[in-house]
Amino acid sequence: MKCGLLFLISIFANMAIAQKSYPTMGKIIYEDPAFEKMLPKDSKIEVLASGFEWSEGPVWVKDGGYLLFSDVPKNKVYKWEEKMGLSVFLEPSGYTGRGVYSDEPGSNGLIIDSKGRLVSCEHGDRRISAMPLTVGGKITLADNYQGKRFNSPNDVVEHANGSYYFTDPPYGMMKKHEDPSRELPYFGVYRIAKDGKVSLQIDNLTRPNGLAFSPDGKILYVAQSDPEKAIWMSYPIDANGNAGKGTLLYDATSMVKKEMNGLPDGLKVDKDGNLWSSGPGGMIILSPTGKLLGRIEMGELTANCAWGDDGTTLYITADGYVCRVKTSTKGAGW
Repeated sequence: MKCGLLFLISIFANMAIAQKSYPTMGKIIYEDPAFEKMLPKDSKIEVLASGFEWSEGPVWVKDGGYLLFSDVPKNKVYKWEEKMGLSVFLEPSGYTGRGVYSDEPGSNGLIIDSKGRLVSCEHGDRRISAMPLTVGGKITLADNYQGKRFNSPNDVVEHANGSYYFTDPPYGMMKKHEDPSRELPYFGVYRIAKDGKVSLQIDNLTRPNGLAFSPDGKILYVAQSDPEKAIWMSYPIDANGNAGKGTLLYDATSMVKKEMNGLPDGLKVDKDGNLWSSGPGGMIILSPTGKLLGRIEMGELTANCAWGDDGTTLYITADGYVCRVKTSTKGAGW
Protein backbone atom coordinates (compact mmCIF):
# COMPACT_ATOMS: atom_id res chain seq x y z
CA MET A 1 0.00 0.00 0.00
CA LYS A 2 2.81 2.38 0.90
CA CYS A 3 4.52 1.81 -2.46
CA GLY A 4 1.22 2.35 -4.25
CA LEU A 5 0.66 5.62 -2.40
CA LEU A 6 4.14 6.88 -3.25
CA PHE A 7 3.54 5.96 -6.87
CA LEU A 8 0.31 7.99 -6.94
CA ILE A 9 2.02 10.96 -5.27
CA SER A 10 4.75 10.81 -7.91
CA ILE A 11 2.16 10.78 -10.71
CA PHE A 12 0.29 13.77 -9.27
CA ALA A 13 3.55 15.69 -8.74
CA ASN A 14 4.59 15.12 -12.34
CA MET A 15 1.12 16.18 -13.52
CA ALA A 16 1.43 19.38 -11.50
CA ILE A 17 4.78 20.14 -13.13
CA ALA A 18 3.39 19.41 -16.59
CA GLN A 19 0.40 21.65 -15.95
CA LYS A 20 2.38 24.48 -14.37
CA SER A 21 1.26 27.83 -15.68
CA TYR A 22 3.49 30.86 -16.07
CA PRO A 23 2.62 34.56 -16.31
CA THR A 24 2.73 35.99 -19.80
CA MET A 25 3.93 39.23 -21.33
CA GLY A 26 4.21 40.96 -24.70
CA LYS A 27 2.25 40.54 -27.90
CA ILE A 28 2.84 39.21 -31.38
CA ILE A 29 2.61 41.40 -34.49
CA TYR A 30 2.05 39.74 -37.87
CA GLU A 31 3.66 41.77 -40.66
CA ASP A 32 3.35 39.01 -43.27
CA PRO A 33 0.90 36.06 -43.55
CA ALA A 34 3.84 33.64 -43.67
CA PHE A 35 4.66 34.45 -40.05
CA GLU A 36 1.47 32.79 -38.81
CA LYS A 37 2.83 29.46 -40.07
CA MET A 38 5.84 29.93 -37.80
CA LEU A 39 4.08 31.39 -34.77
CA PRO A 40 0.34 30.63 -34.45
CA LYS A 41 -1.94 33.45 -33.36
CA ASP A 42 -2.75 31.74 -30.06
CA SER A 43 0.95 31.69 -29.07
CA LYS A 44 1.85 32.99 -25.62
CA ILE A 45 5.11 34.48 -24.35
CA GLU A 46 5.65 32.84 -20.97
CA VAL A 47 7.76 34.42 -18.23
CA LEU A 48 9.88 31.66 -16.68
CA ALA A 49 12.00 33.75 -14.29
CA SER A 50 12.61 37.40 -13.46
CA GLY A 51 14.56 39.74 -11.22
CA PHE A 52 17.80 39.83 -13.22
CA GLU A 53 19.80 42.97 -13.91
CA TRP A 54 20.47 42.22 -17.59
CA SER A 55 19.84 38.69 -18.87
CA GLU A 56 21.77 37.63 -21.95
CA GLY A 57 23.32 34.81 -23.97
CA PRO A 58 20.78 31.98 -23.53
CA VAL A 59 21.79 28.50 -24.66
CA TRP A 60 19.96 25.19 -24.38
CA VAL A 61 21.92 22.18 -23.10
CA LYS A 62 20.48 19.25 -25.02
CA ASP A 63 22.13 16.51 -22.96
CA GLY A 64 20.80 17.90 -19.70
CA GLY A 65 17.52 19.44 -20.84
CA TYR A 66 18.10 22.85 -19.28
CA LEU A 67 18.78 26.48 -20.16
CA LEU A 68 21.88 28.48 -19.28
CA PHE A 69 22.03 32.27 -19.55
CA SER A 70 24.18 35.17 -18.38
CA ASP A 71 23.37 38.01 -16.03
CA VAL A 72 26.13 40.26 -17.31
CA PRO A 73 26.23 42.91 -14.53
CA LYS A 74 26.02 40.25 -11.82
CA ASN A 75 28.94 38.23 -13.24
CA LYS A 76 26.86 35.04 -13.12
CA VAL A 77 25.54 32.28 -15.34
CA TYR A 78 22.15 30.94 -14.26
CA LYS A 79 20.57 27.57 -14.92
CA TRP A 80 16.85 27.11 -15.49
CA GLU A 81 15.06 23.77 -15.79
CA GLU A 82 11.39 22.96 -15.84
CA LYS A 83 11.32 20.77 -12.74
CA MET A 84 13.84 22.52 -10.50
CA GLY A 85 13.46 26.14 -11.59
CA LEU A 86 16.32 28.61 -11.21
CA SER A 87 19.80 28.18 -9.74
CA VAL A 88 23.27 29.73 -10.06
CA PHE A 89 25.37 27.64 -12.43
CA LEU A 90 28.62 29.62 -12.50
CA GLU A 91 30.06 32.55 -10.54
CA PRO A 92 32.16 34.43 -11.51
CA SER A 93 31.25 34.04 -15.16
CA GLY A 94 33.35 36.63 -16.98
CA TYR A 95 35.59 38.57 -14.61
CA THR A 96 38.04 36.97 -12.22
CA GLY A 97 40.24 39.98 -11.46
CA ARG A 98 40.47 42.21 -8.41
CA GLY A 99 38.21 45.14 -7.64
CA VAL A 100 35.31 46.55 -9.63
CA TYR A 101 35.93 46.29 -13.36
CA SER A 102 32.84 47.81 -15.01
CA ASP A 103 29.05 47.77 -14.91
CA GLU A 104 29.00 44.72 -17.24
CA PRO A 105 31.87 42.46 -16.12
CA GLY A 106 30.33 39.03 -16.62
CA SER A 107 29.87 36.61 -19.47
CA ASN A 108 27.64 37.59 -22.36
CA GLY A 109 27.02 35.25 -25.30
CA LEU A 110 27.16 31.50 -24.59
CA ILE A 111 27.14 28.43 -26.80
CA ILE A 112 27.61 24.70 -26.34
CA ASP A 113 30.27 23.72 -28.86
CA SER A 114 30.69 20.49 -30.82
CA LYS A 115 32.84 19.11 -27.97
CA GLY A 116 30.04 19.66 -25.45
CA ARG A 117 31.81 22.55 -23.71
CA LEU A 118 30.34 25.84 -22.54
CA VAL A 119 32.00 28.52 -24.68
CA SER A 120 31.67 32.00 -23.17
CA CYS A 121 32.24 35.57 -24.28
CA GLU A 122 33.82 37.10 -21.19
CA HIS A 123 33.62 40.87 -20.80
CA GLY A 124 35.84 41.31 -17.76
CA ASP A 125 38.58 38.86 -18.70
CA ARG A 126 38.29 40.01 -22.34
CA ARG A 127 38.45 36.57 -23.86
CA ILE A 128 36.64 33.60 -25.39
CA SER A 129 36.81 30.65 -23.01
CA ALA A 130 35.72 27.01 -23.05
CA MET A 131 34.73 24.92 -20.03
CA PRO A 132 33.45 21.36 -19.55
CA LEU A 133 29.90 21.26 -18.20
CA THR A 134 30.73 18.66 -15.56
CA VAL A 135 34.24 18.64 -14.07
CA GLY A 136 37.15 20.83 -15.04
CA GLY A 137 38.12 24.47 -15.36
CA LYS A 138 38.18 26.94 -18.23
CA ILE A 139 40.73 27.23 -20.99
CA THR A 140 41.27 30.35 -23.08
CA LEU A 141 40.46 29.95 -26.75
CA ALA A 142 41.56 33.51 -27.58
CA ASP A 143 42.20 36.74 -25.69
CA ASN A 144 44.07 38.92 -28.19
CA TYR A 145 44.63 39.76 -31.82
CA GLN A 146 48.23 40.30 -32.89
CA GLY A 147 49.21 40.81 -29.26
CA LYS A 148 46.50 43.37 -28.50
CA ARG A 149 43.74 42.47 -26.06
CA PHE A 150 40.14 42.30 -27.21
CA ASN A 151 37.67 44.93 -26.04
CA SER A 152 34.85 42.81 -24.60
CA PRO A 153 33.79 39.76 -26.63
CA ASN A 154 30.01 39.86 -26.95
CA ASP A 155 28.58 36.96 -28.94
CA VAL A 156 30.00 33.78 -30.45
CA VAL A 157 28.96 31.06 -32.89
CA GLU A 158 30.66 27.87 -34.04
CA HIS A 159 30.83 26.93 -37.72
CA ALA A 160 30.60 23.36 -38.95
CA ASN A 161 34.27 23.67 -39.99
CA GLY A 162 35.23 23.86 -36.29
CA SER A 163 36.00 27.59 -36.27
CA TYR A 164 34.50 30.09 -33.82
CA TYR A 165 33.38 33.53 -34.94
CA PHE A 166 32.75 36.30 -32.43
CA THR A 167 32.05 40.03 -32.13
CA ASP A 168 34.04 42.48 -30.02
CA PRO A 169 32.24 45.78 -29.23
CA PRO A 170 33.18 47.94 -26.19
CA TYR A 171 30.14 47.36 -23.97
CA GLY A 172 31.98 45.52 -21.19
CA MET A 173 34.63 48.19 -20.67
CA MET A 174 34.42 50.74 -17.86
CA LYS A 175 34.25 53.77 -20.18
CA LYS A 176 33.02 51.84 -23.23
CA HIS A 177 34.59 53.07 -26.49
CA GLU A 178 36.52 55.78 -24.63
CA ASP A 179 38.10 53.41 -22.14
CA PRO A 180 41.86 54.03 -21.78
CA SER A 181 42.52 50.28 -21.64
CA ARG A 182 41.41 49.81 -25.25
CA GLU A 183 44.18 48.29 -27.34
CA LEU A 184 42.44 47.74 -30.69
CA PRO A 185 41.38 50.61 -32.97
CA TYR A 186 38.22 48.90 -34.24
CA PHE A 187 35.30 46.81 -33.05
CA GLY A 188 35.86 43.68 -35.05
CA VAL A 189 34.37 40.36 -35.97
CA TYR A 190 37.00 37.65 -35.52
CA ARG A 191 37.52 34.01 -36.35
CA ILE A 192 39.34 31.46 -34.20
CA ALA A 193 40.48 28.67 -36.55
CA LYS A 194 40.81 25.03 -35.50
CA ASP A 195 44.54 25.56 -35.02
CA GLY A 196 43.85 28.47 -32.63
CA LYS A 197 44.93 31.20 -35.05
CA VAL A 198 42.88 34.40 -34.72
CA SER A 199 42.01 36.38 -37.85
CA LEU A 200 40.13 39.64 -38.26
CA GLN A 201 37.14 39.05 -40.55
CA ILE A 202 35.23 42.35 -40.43
CA ASP A 203 36.60 45.70 -39.26
CA ASN A 204 34.14 48.30 -40.59
CA LEU A 205 31.14 47.88 -38.29
CA THR A 206 30.61 50.46 -35.56
CA ARG A 207 28.95 48.11 -33.04
CA PRO A 208 28.95 44.45 -34.14
CA ASN A 209 26.84 42.43 -31.74
CA GLY A 210 24.86 39.23 -32.36
CA LEU A 211 25.77 36.78 -35.09
CA ALA A 212 24.55 33.52 -36.61
CA PHE A 213 25.07 31.30 -39.64
CA SER A 214 22.59 30.32 -42.31
CA PRO A 215 21.57 26.64 -42.13
CA ASP A 216 24.13 25.68 -44.79
CA GLY A 217 26.89 27.71 -43.12
CA LYS A 218 27.53 29.76 -46.26
CA ILE A 219 26.30 33.09 -44.87
CA LEU A 220 27.27 34.87 -41.66
CA TYR A 221 24.67 37.31 -40.32
CA VAL A 222 25.84 40.11 -38.02
CA ALA A 223 23.60 42.50 -36.07
CA GLN A 224 24.84 46.03 -35.42
CA SER A 225 23.62 47.70 -32.23
CA ASP A 226 24.27 51.28 -33.33
CA PRO A 227 21.23 53.57 -32.90
CA GLU A 228 22.44 55.65 -35.85
CA LYS A 229 22.72 52.59 -38.07
CA ALA A 230 20.67 49.75 -36.58
CA ILE A 231 21.17 47.08 -39.21
CA TRP A 232 21.66 43.41 -39.98
CA MET A 233 24.38 42.49 -42.45
CA SER A 234 25.08 39.27 -44.36
CA TYR A 235 28.53 38.04 -45.38
CA PRO A 236 29.36 35.11 -47.66
CA ILE A 237 31.74 32.57 -46.16
CA ASP A 238 34.21 31.02 -48.60
CA ALA A 239 35.62 27.49 -48.61
CA ASN A 240 38.48 28.60 -46.36
CA GLY A 241 36.11 30.02 -43.75
CA ASN A 242 36.74 33.68 -44.49
CA ALA A 243 34.03 36.33 -44.75
CA GLY A 244 33.56 38.15 -48.06
CA LYS A 245 32.04 41.54 -48.80
CA GLY A 246 28.96 42.26 -46.72
CA THR A 247 25.55 43.32 -47.93
CA LEU A 248 22.73 45.02 -46.04
CA LEU A 249 19.97 42.59 -45.06
CA TYR A 250 17.65 44.89 -43.10
CA ASP A 251 17.74 48.43 -41.72
CA ALA A 252 15.73 49.11 -38.54
CA THR A 253 17.09 52.60 -37.89
CA SER A 254 13.67 54.13 -38.59
CA MET A 255 12.19 51.96 -35.84
CA VAL A 256 14.77 53.29 -33.40
CA LYS A 257 13.94 56.84 -34.44
CA LYS A 258 10.29 56.10 -33.64
CA GLU A 259 11.45 55.41 -30.07
CA MET A 260 10.95 51.66 -30.24
CA ASN A 261 13.26 50.59 -27.41
CA GLY A 262 16.06 48.22 -28.26
CA LEU A 263 18.68 47.61 -30.93
CA PRO A 264 19.77 44.70 -33.15
CA ASP A 265 21.43 42.27 -30.76
CA GLY A 266 21.43 38.49 -30.36
CA LEU A 267 19.94 36.32 -33.10
CA LYS A 268 19.30 32.76 -34.16
CA VAL A 269 18.23 31.12 -37.44
CA ASP A 270 15.49 28.55 -37.99
CA LYS A 271 15.58 25.51 -40.26
CA ASP A 272 14.26 27.54 -43.21
CA GLY A 273 16.86 30.27 -42.82
CA ASN A 274 14.64 32.88 -41.19
CA LEU A 275 16.32 35.17 -38.66
CA TRP A 276 14.88 35.57 -35.15
CA SER A 277 16.63 38.54 -33.62
CA SER A 278 16.29 40.93 -30.75
CA GLY A 279 15.83 44.48 -31.99
CA PRO A 280 13.71 47.62 -31.69
CA GLY A 281 10.53 46.77 -29.77
CA GLY A 282 11.53 43.24 -28.84
CA MET A 283 12.07 40.42 -31.36
CA ILE A 284 12.19 40.94 -35.12
CA ILE A 285 11.75 38.04 -37.54
CA LEU A 286 13.22 38.35 -41.03
CA SER A 287 13.20 36.09 -44.06
CA PRO A 288 16.56 35.05 -45.59
CA THR A 289 16.06 37.82 -48.15
CA GLY A 290 15.49 40.46 -45.48
CA LYS A 291 11.71 40.71 -45.56
CA LEU A 292 10.08 41.66 -42.26
CA LEU A 293 7.77 38.77 -41.36
CA GLY A 294 6.74 39.63 -37.84
CA ARG A 295 7.62 41.07 -34.48
CA ILE A 296 7.29 40.01 -30.86
CA GLU A 297 6.74 43.12 -28.77
CA MET A 298 8.24 42.29 -25.39
CA GLY A 299 7.65 45.60 -23.60
CA GLU A 300 11.24 45.36 -22.33
CA LEU A 301 14.69 45.83 -23.84
CA THR A 302 15.39 42.47 -25.44
CA ALA A 303 18.89 41.02 -25.61
CA ASN A 304 19.03 37.57 -27.14
CA CYS A 305 17.32 34.25 -27.88
CA ALA A 306 18.00 30.53 -28.28
CA TRP A 307 16.20 27.44 -29.53
CA GLY A 308 15.48 24.82 -26.89
CA ASP A 309 13.50 21.74 -25.84
CA ASP A 310 13.02 19.79 -29.09
CA GLY A 311 14.18 22.78 -31.13
CA THR A 312 10.74 24.34 -31.52
CA THR A 313 10.77 26.51 -28.39
CA LEU A 314 12.36 29.95 -28.56
CA TYR A 315 13.85 31.15 -25.26
CA ILE A 316 14.22 34.92 -24.95
CA THR A 317 16.24 37.07 -22.56
CA ALA A 318 14.68 40.50 -22.09
CA ASP A 319 16.21 42.83 -19.50
CA GLY A 320 15.22 41.32 -16.14
CA TYR A 321 13.23 38.44 -17.65
CA VAL A 322 13.73 35.02 -19.19
CA CYS A 323 10.81 33.97 -21.38
CA ARG A 324 9.82 31.37 -23.93
CA VAL A 325 7.38 31.00 -26.80
CA LYS A 326 6.55 27.75 -28.56
CA THR A 327 6.76 27.96 -32.33
CA SER A 328 5.75 25.89 -35.36
CA THR A 329 9.26 25.86 -36.77
CA LYS A 330 12.57 24.52 -35.50
CA GLY A 331 16.07 25.85 -34.99
CA ALA A 332 18.63 25.33 -37.74
CA GLY A 333 20.66 22.15 -37.33
CA TRP A 334 18.44 20.83 -34.55
